[in-house]
Amino acid sequence: MKSAPKNGTPLSVIKVILAGVLFGTAGTAVTFAPAVASPAGLGIGRVFIGAIFLIAILPKLNGDRKVLLKLVKHPFVWVMAIGSAAYQPLFFGATQRNGVGLSTLVTVGCIPIFTGIIGRLYLKEPISKTWLLATVLAILGLIIRSWGIIELKNATGLFMAMAAGISVAFYLNAAKIELSRGEHLLELPAIAYLLGSFLLLPFLIHQDLSWAIRPSGFFVCIYLGVVTMAIANSLQISGLRVLASGPTATLMLTDPFTATLLAIFVLKEDFGILPAIGLILVAVALIWQSYAISEKSRTQN
Repeated sequence: MKSAPKNGTPLSVIKVILAGVLFGTAGTAVTFAPAVASPAGLGIGRVFIGAIFLIAILPKLNGDRKVLLKLVKHPFVWVMAIGSAAYQPLFFGATQRNGVGLSTLVTVGCIPIFTGIIGRLYLKEPISKTWLLATVLAILGLIIRSWGIIELKNATGLFMAMAAGISVAFYLNAAKIELSRGEHLLELPAIAYLLGSFLLLPFLIHQDLSWAIRPSGFFVCIYLGVVTMAIANSLQISGLRVLASGPTATLMLTDPFTATLLAIFVLKEDFGILPAIGLILVAVALIWQSYAISEKSRTQN
């Protein structure tokens, strides 16, 4: 495998953090959709619109649409496609059974853990003490932030939330493998999401999508697809090209951090002392991980 350039590490950290911030706006954006909008329809539309947007702008960003057909033959591109597709019904199915709070906690907690494990087993990426401690601290912060507002109602929903996190872990490591072979940055998520949206078509059979033609539904779908899928994942993939998969997943925990801040300041949700402590721990973990990555890059250069 080709080694990633070290001089772009600080910028890569910023890209991944920004990606997490954009991902974190999805939950707030969904609240502006029509009340009848289905979670499955929003999730599938998000993947499809993200793919179409990336494919449309490829020529303007020195991309090559001809590469897409070549990438279809790559097994790990299909792993990315299955990972991006599986996440949608698994996560939304989990939220329907156990609510958003517990499902989000389990899913985002599983992502860095399983990404690091898979990266270690398959890519032979080292598991540093800093990454391990920062990840544990961040997950602890998320647990404290959610304390008292989560309740396990359905065991199946719990396993679905875990599986959703694991699907993202496989996506990230498959993307890392393709990137290490010198594959194109934007073409990878574009074809993965396009294939993933095709895999999700059966879930639309009994869906009423009339809400999507309403102005609020239409603009929410566009925002989810363009901002929280295409742009966010492009930043994520660009950062992943340089960073190890485990630390990338940990830095992506800016997602729930951002979602919480938006819930407080935009949706006017109540905010107590425990959520504040939890957010502080997550922030410390993210700063610690970012500093460790940048410092390691500086010493290596």
